[in-house]
Amino acid sequence: MAKQPVILVTGPYLAEEARQHAEAAGYTVSHTPSYPTPDVLVEHIQRLDPVGVVARMGQFGAEAMAVGRSLKVVSKHGAGVDNIDVEAATRHGVQVIRAAGGNAVSVAEHAVALMFATVKRLLPLDGGMRQGRWEKAEFLGRELSGMRLGLVGGGAIAAAVARIVQGMGLEVAVYDPYASTESITALGAQHIEDIETLLARSDIVSLHCPLTDANAHLLNAKTLALMPENSYVVNTSRGGLIDEKALMAALESGHIAGAGLDTFEREPPEGINPLAASERVILTPHIAGVTEEAGTRVGVLAVSGIVDFIAGKALPPARLVNSTAETTCL
Repeated sequence: MAKQPVILVTGPYLAEEARQHAEAAGYTVSHTPSYPTPDVLVEHIQRLDPVGVVARMGQFGAEAMAVGRSLKVVSKHGAGVDNIDVEAATRHGVQVIRAAGGNAVSVAEHAVALMFATVKRLLPLDGGMRQGRWEKAEFLGRELSGMRLGLVGGGAIAAAVARIVQGMGLEVAVYDPYASTESITALGAQHIEDIETLLARSDIVSLHCPLTDANAHLLNAKTLALMPENSYVVNTSRGGLIDEKALMAALESGHIAGAGLDTFEREPPEGINPLAASERVILTPHIAGVTEEAGTRVGVLAVSGIVDFIAGKALPPARLVNSTAETTCL
């Protein structure tokens, strides 16, 4: 009996519905530990010889790509592919695909939760109560209704955020150089042509774009200074979009009133992230999209992408990250 082809998942979890989809198509699903090191990942690929990989935790680098004897496709468990060496994949004739949109609602909900918790200062107030303090006399809060929300990126997650907050009375604007004015207007938002204008007019800036070489440290000392006094930053996208040292300085000076962060420059961090020292910051461990509902949708998308690609079925162009047509397998 021929050995079943393997789909390797980088991380210990895959939604049961996604696993069943793979097994029904004749595949065996295997897992690495959480956040596998390059050596651990290489060992798993050499030993299991997968035809497809669902990239979840950790980096999928050139070394792992090079030892994939049967590897044909790497499917991101989500939308952002900055943890995959796409250039190496292209050199080796490996298709990279994404499962965009499956976690949009969950991430959007988390982004809005961070806005609420940060602007309303829920954690410091809760901490004071737990320490026996009744801080009503000196407290003065802010309403979110009427605040100006700037979304960097106009994709599925940003669209879901816009739908939620418009019912709360926020004024929404979007900067996305790849989106049309018509698509942004359809969200009920104003289309802003440049990032500087968006930052200067936003009481809250929420990031919803992929990390690229061009936009690394998009929020830095210079761009944070463009934001209004006592404004807020929310990031459920990629940590590398923010210069964390610059953000800490802006928080300490009081120019930035608060930040809600689900993603960080280094994940997982070595020890405690320095931003944790500020009571103006709320930190969560990159779990905005980690819900049962999103996990099922994204897992099925990621696995079905592998199954369909290997079966020779056409995938929507928006899911294809690279082109392997003119590459030479090494």
